[in-house]
Amino acid sequence: MGLIILLVVGGIIGWLASMVMRTDAQQGIVLNVVVGIIGSLIAGFLVSPLLGTPPITSGAITASTLIVSFLGAVILLAIVNLFRRGAMR
Repeated sequence: MGLIILLVVGGIIGWLASMVMRTDAQQGIVLNVVVGIIGSLIAGFLVSPLLGTPPITSGAITASTLIVSFLGAVILLAIVNLFRRGAMR
């Protein structure tokens, strides 16, 4: 059940991050899920310890874990855009 929740939350977070970064037209649902999950993992390792919140992979889905995961997905999209186009947009 945890994997299904992670996929759904990752998809929503990835979709919202792609809307913010204006890359939604270039991505499909699978890439949104991948960006959301990888962004959540990056944020769980890098941002969560700095803020003192648990990562979303710990099973605690709270507002702080969702915000941290969203920030991780936005950072991941910014890095991908930087390498792909040479600009963060």
